[in-house]
Amino acid sequence: MPRPVCTILIALLASVQLHSQPLPSHFKRSAFLIAPGAAFGDGLIGFSNAAMLGLLAKPELNLHWATDGREAFSLDEWGVFAGVRHFGLAVQRQRPNGVGVTDFRLSIGQGTPALAFGLGYGWSAGAQDALGRKKLISVGAISRPSRFFSLGLIGNFALETPSREGVAELGFRPFGTEAFTAFADAALQNGQTLKDAPWSVGVSARLMPGLNVVGRYFESGEATLGLRLNLGKNGAGGFAQIDKDGDYSRTNFHARLGGEKPSFVNARFGRQQRYLPLVLRGRIDYLKYRYLDAGASRFIDVLKNLEAATKDVRVSVVALNLSGMSVRPEHAWEIREQLKNTRAAGKKVIIFLETAGMTGYHLASVADHIVLDPQGSIQIPGYALGRTYFRGTLEKLGVGFDDWRFYKYKSLNESFVQDSMSVADREQNQEFVDDWYDLTRAEVSQARDFSPTHFDSLVDEQTYFLADDAVKAGLVDTLARWSAREQIIQALAGAPKRAIAPHQLLSNALTPQSWGTQPKIAVVYALGVCAMDSGIRARWLEQVLLALAKSSSIKAIVLRVDSPGGDGMASDVVAEALKKCAESKPVIISQGQVAASGGYWLSMYGDEILAGPNTVTGSIGVIWGWIFDKGLAAKLGMTSDVVKRGKHADLGRGVSLPFTPFQIPARNLTEEERRTAERIIRSYYDEFVKKVAAGRGLQESRVREIAEGRIYSGQAGKDVGLVDRIGGMFSAIAIAKSKAGLTPQDDIKIIEVPSTKGLFNLRQYVAPFGVEAASDPAMEFLKLVSEHRGSPLHLLLPGSYPDYETE
Repeated sequence: MPRPVCTILIALLASVQLHSQPLPSHFKRSAFLIAPGAAFGDGLIGFSNAAMLGLLAKPELNLHWATDGREAFSLDEWGVFAGVRHFGLAVQRQRPNGVGVTDFRLSIGQGTPALAFGLGYGWSAGAQDALGRKKLISVGAISRPSRFFSLGLIGNFALETPSREGVAELGFRPFGTEAFTAFADAALQNGQTLKDAPWSVGVSARLMPGLNVVGRYFESGEATLGLRLNLGKNGAGGFAQIDKDGDYSRTNFHARLGGEKPSFVNARFGRQQRYLPLVLRGRIDYLKYRYLDAGASRFIDVLKNLEAATKDVRVSVVALNLSGMSVRPEHAWEIREQLKNTRAAGKKVIIFLETAGMTGYHLASVADHIVLDPQGSIQIPGYALGRTYFRGTLEKLGVGFDDWRFYKYKSLNESFVQDSMSVADREQNQEFVDDWYDLTRAEVSQARDFSPTHFDSLVDEQTYFLADDAVKAGLVDTLARWSAREQIIQALAGAPKRAIAPHQLLSNALTPQSWGTQPKIAVVYALGVCAMDSGIRARWLEQVLLALAKSSSIKAIVLRVDSPGGDGMASDVVAEALKKCAESKPVIISQGQVAASGGYWLSMYGDEILAGPNTVTGSIGVIWGWIFDKGLAAKLGMTSDVVKRGKHADLGRGVSLPFTPFQIPARNLTEEERRTAERIIRSYYDEFVKKVAAGRGLQESRVREIAEGRIYSGQAGKDVGLVDRIGGMFSAIAIAKSKAGLTPQDDIKIIEVPSTKGLFNLRQYVAPFGVEAASDPAMEFLKLVSEHRGSPLHLLLPGSYPDYETE
């Protein structure tokens, strides 16, 4: 046979032999792994199992290198593994038997903490044929059905040969935490039997937060022993490899840079070296727009950041700037309560003011140190509630208003039929104001070491305090500006402190270390007027609640109510949906600034009701009113006419006012129609009372005693049995967590519904040009009455209760 032909045949045979080689073992390709990826660590950022990229919370960069012990660093074998959530890139250099090959891997991953999938594409350069390297597709999955188990599956498929490999990884945490993890893994290629499949077993034990020791034994008789150290956003580690004869083989080193991880370093070396600056300028609101809404702060985020600072051992001072803050009094009280917890944890609270009224100063008084701008002022005139009366206005306009009020304290219509408060309305408003004032006086006096009589004298005899006067009166401690905060902090703390951003606080930055899906608690917002398609959006909210009731991942529901009421149907639709939720999981009600009338209807089926001491609650009652033409049309030169069939068909018909949404009925109700209206109102009231009695476990007679439309402060509501506890949103979440069978130490995930107001806030850009006019409470009410003509209302008059105050 000619020599060239022989050469070609030998080459072909060699090529066939090379291409028939199996894939290099998973254990050889992933030699930098200290443990199976699904059981410990980040699994080489998707190189080993691409599904890990679906679990990656923050960007990560890992560097690995190996030596034979003769030098600390070698470029013979190394790897760079990088990834962000969903995407990963890896480059790895290996030199088995002195032959070098470089592996590349592009991977993607998607999933939840309970179940993730991934897909990778790999190729190699260098002596790839000699070492059996092939282009391959890697498919991965990680299942973590509970905090005790983790299962990883990997399928590697060569694209150029029929070679296939399957890998299984198992992790077990007997205590449900990373304190101790046992693991095992095995790889099986096509053509192999189970007894020939390589495998490993091992354990990881946490010596202290961020420091783990890991041991691993292989079926070949080899073993590894190493340490993994996390220092927060970076870390290092390594493991020594022992061959089957018990001799030292090599050492693998590792360094990482990425997201925050638990570390003993924070507690040992970073304690009390930082301060948290929080600027609360603008509106403190439940929700904000996703974009173009820089002028608002989310209420729950403020509470979360304060709680995170309280828990963070690195933070010793919390500094708040309240200048330009717009906040509801009840929200301010909740923020104040959280700051009390911060102080109780041994941290200092410093609050900066430019100006402050009663609400702002009540909040600021909780601080260890209050700092006022040298040109600033404090104004503490006390509290007042009132309204405007339009009786004379309506008479001049020729508009009649028939007030159908059958319950003593249900004073909604007084603005349109009287020229001053009724005795009953004055009584309930005065009691609320007294409770509100007593709360502020007691808490300010305790915080500033005043006697109650001294506080009264400051309110009644001076009221307005310029900066120097505020210092002399003991209202503030220092005159300075926010720009001087670090000097103020250094003087008070005795040492300089470095600022830390809210997102860097450990509770905000650390990703959960537990396996599986965290238990979820839904915080559902019922905000604004009770209406079917606006305000609380009862039609939509009902569907949300029914879906949450069916969801096994939602362990409890907290309904945050901030509503003056409105349409009884809308309130009942939501209340009945909550009742269904309560059949399968805890439902806790958190009342905000106002949860009265229809807003209380929303609350009554909760397992527990929490309110702030200055919440407006109660107002169990029904009211109705009728607006009609009493000469207005004639004054405007307008007339109306109808044809009808049906005795009452013309009821509600009349002139439509130009450029307004109002149609004014041409006539009042007849006596017969009025008797029908009264029957309907009393029927609605009886139903309301019975439902409150059933929901609250009270005697119906007791509910009638405390109802009649009367408003209560949160504290007074607790005294009469309408409220179970005084507390804010975070107290409600803690109770929900407990009732769901979770411990205070258990991590949870809070799901907010809705989570935003929408995508864009365009109003703040168009309002300066006059596009948006300020709303008027009386006009809002008239519009509501017009829209619900013929329907009783469970409502407080908008504007008749405490609302936003700007400091």
